[in-house]
Amino acid sequence: MINYFNDYANLCFEKFGDRVKHWITFSNPWTHAKVWHSYNNTWRSEQQGMVGISLTSDWGEPVDPYSQTDRDAAERYIQFHLGWFANPIYRGDYPEVMKNYVGRKSAQQGLGTSRLPTFSVQEKTYIKGTSDFLGIGHFTTRYVPQKSFPFLQVSSYHTDSDLAELVDPKWPAPGPKWLYSVPWGFRRLLNFIKTQYGNPLIYVTENGVSEKVQCTQLCDEWRIEYLKGYINEILKDSLITHMEMVTEIVLPTVFTLCILISIVLLIFYLRNHR
Repeated sequence: MINYFNDYANLCFEKFGDRVKHWITFSNPWTHAKVWHSYNNTWRSEQQGMVGISLTSDWGEPVDPYSQTDRDAAERYIQFHLGWFANPIYRGDYPEVMKNYVGRKSAQQGLGTSRLPTFSVQEKTYIKGTSDFLGIGHFTTRYVPQKSFPFLQVSSYHTDSDLAELVDPKWPAPGPKWLYSVPWGFRRLLNFIKTQYGNPLIYVTENGVSEKVQCTQLCDEWRIEYLKGYINEILKDSLITHMEMVTEIVLPTVFTLCILISIVLLIFYLRNHR
């Protein structure tokens, strides 16, 4: 699989690299690293492009920010979602908390080794630092408390972390039931990335909300509010948390704002010409 994908990537570099300067690979640390090294060794000097990875993660907020147990649970949530793939690339290995939890659950199952693979020293060196930018997909937030799952003979990723997910009933739910609008969670996720991974260059590759209801007329106000809230959180000069501001972030803001402005103008036009 890794070699096949690398061959495919090299074909893309060869055919389109003179025009395409930003590449997103496969959401697997080893596959991604293989392609990054291929580009770095063969194509970068000529094409002057960038190779990154795109990862999707919600934000996990502690139920009680003064509780160490809740703070640990919330960070474990992020590590099991984002850190699973980002940590090897930016820090050289899977998150320690993930190795500990999956290793313990694997031992309880009677397995001789952890279900989470182990990187060799050579693999860690090969993977670490192989990203010119980080693409982030983000949609919503959860409150995350500790929840100890009973021993299961067949454990899974969903029970390894010993976590539950809660929502605030006051959060707007403009789209499907799982997608609550919590703009401040996006900013906290970006700050987490900055402090954990050395302030990488970020592209927002996924964000938005699906259609809530079928309308016979234009009814997109809820989508406008969702996008406006998330964009404003990214663009804030001052923080609502103790973390420092993200100082280097690139996202398709211009295109998004153009779409928003066009939608607003269209709404006004339609209302005035009924």
